[in-house]
Amino acid sequence: MSKIISAEQAAALIKDNSTIAAATVGLNGWPQEIALAIGERFLHTGSPKNLTLVHSSTCGDHGDNKNGTNALAHEGLVRRLICAHTGAAIHMARLVSENKAECVFLPQGVFPQMWRSVSGKKPGVITKVGLHTFVDPRIEPNPLAELMEIDGEEWLRYKNILPDVALLRGTHCDENGNLTMSEDIAFMEQLSLASAVKNRGGIVIAQAKYLAKAGSLHPKSVKVPGTLVDYVVIASCAQTHMQTQQTKYNPAFAGNLKVPAEKIVPLPFDERRIILERAAKELKPGYLVNLGVGMPLGIANIAAEKGNFADFTLTTETGSFGGTPATGLDFGACYNAQATIDHGAMFDLYDGGGLDIAFLGMAQVDRFGNVNVSKLGDKLNGPGGFINISQNAKNIVFCGTFTDKGKPNKFVENVSQITFSGKYASETNQNVLYVTERCVFKLENQRLVLIEVTPGVDMQTQILDLMPFTPEIRLCNS
Repeated sequence: MSKIISAEQAAALIKDNSTIAAATVGLNGWPQEIALAIGERFLHTGSPKNLTLVHSSTCGDHGDNKNGTNALAHEGLVRRLICAHTGAAIHMARLVSENKAECVFLPQGVFPQMWRSVSGKKPGVITKVGLHTFVDPRIEPNPLAELMEIDGEEWLRYKNILPDVALLRGTHCDENGNLTMSEDIAFMEQLSLASAVKNRGGIVIAQAKYLAKAGSLHPKSVKVPGTLVDYVVIASCAQTHMQTQQTKYNPAFAGNLKVPAEKIVPLPFDERRIILERAAKELKPGYLVNLGVGMPLGIANIAAEKGNFADFTLTTETGSFGGTPATGLDFGACYNAQATIDHGAMFDLYDGGGLDIAFLGMAQVDRFGNVNVSKLGDKLNGPGGFINISQNAKNIVFCGTFTDKGKPNKFVENVSQITFSGKYASETNQNVLYVTERCVFKLENQRLVLIEVTPGVDMQTQILDLMPFTPEIRLCNS
C-alpha cells in the first residue's frame, strides 16, 4: 500500500482533541503544506478542533501571513499551545495574548529530551534547567512542571506530553517512507518524536521535498526510518518547504557547499560596536561559544576583524559546530560548519555545562540580576533555548543598550518575567556580566555591581539617575 498521500488527505487524518507535535526552528522542520491543509479543513468543516499543538523552537517568519503556526491560528482549531517560542508566528501569538488559546512555555532543550522520555516510557524530563525562572511552578503556575527533591537537591520534572500525531519534514523520502534531511539546516528531534508517537500507537506524517525510489537512499543519510513513517506528502512548491524563515534553499546552510569567507565589513562605530568590542574581550582561546539571536551575533564580526576568529568554536543550539552562524531571518543556519549533530545532543552538551561562554541579549534587567527576554509587555515570545544556555554556560555575557529608545528603561525594579535567575546563578557561582555602551555590571551575591564606566560617560547623570535602584559601585577602571 502506497504511503504517498495528498496534503488534504493528511489533514483528514487529524481528529478533534488530538495532540499534534512537530520539530521546528523558524520554518525548518515545519510541514507547511500539511499545516495549510489542516487550517483550510477547519475553516470549511469546523474540524479538527480543540487541538493541542506542540513544537520546540519558534515556528514562523515574523510576517503577517500563514507561514509557520500562523497556518493554524484560527480560534477553536488550537486549544492549547506548548512550545519554547512563538514570537515568530504573530497570529498564533495574538490568539494566546487574547486568551483565545492556552499557552505553556518550556525551555527548548526539554522537547527533544521529552520525546525520548515518551518513547522509552520514562517518567518525564528530570533536570535543573528552569529552576528559579518563570517555568518553575514556585515562580509562576506551570501545569507541566513540578519541583522534586533527589538526594537533598532540587530538581524540576517536566511531565510527559503524549502526542497522537507527529508532523515531520525532511528532504528526500522514498516510497517506503525513509526520510533524509540533506537540505535542511538541522536534524532537530524528528527521530525521537516519530519513535514517541509510534510507541503510543499514533500516526506519523512526513512532508518531503523529493520522492525517491524505494531502497535508493543511502542508509546513513536516512534520519527517520520508513517503518516509523505512516504517510508521506510531497511538497508542491518551494514556498511550502522553506529552508529558513526567508531562504528557500541555500546549499551552504545544508553543508552541501563550502563558501568563501565573505569580506568582513567593519561594524560602524556606534553603541552596538562599543558593546560588542567590550563583550568580545571575554573570549579566550579554545572556548566553545554560543551567540544568541540579535546583537550578540556581531561578536563574530568583531572577532573576525581582530583576526582571532579561529581561536574558538562557535556553536548553534540547532547543532552546528564551527563556521559562522547565519543572521536575521536565517538564524539557526550556519555557513561552513565543521559538524552538525542532533538538536537533542546539542542540548545534552549545553545542559551539562559544555559551553565555556554564551553571549545573549537582554530586554530587562533588575537589581537582583534577573533577566527577561520572554515576555515584553503584551507580547509573548517564550524563552527559546535561552534558559538552557544561560543557566549552564560557565560564563555569560548579556549584551544590550543601556536604554531602549521610545520604550521603558531596560533596568527595572523587577523584571516582568524571570527568564534568567540571578539567584540561581549566584548559588552556582556562575560568572555573569551585563555589558552596555555606557557601563558594565557584574553579578555578585544576587545583586548588580557596577564595575566599569565607559570613558566620556557621566556615571551620575547618564547611568545612576536613569536606574530605579542604586547598584553597588566597585569600579575597576577608575
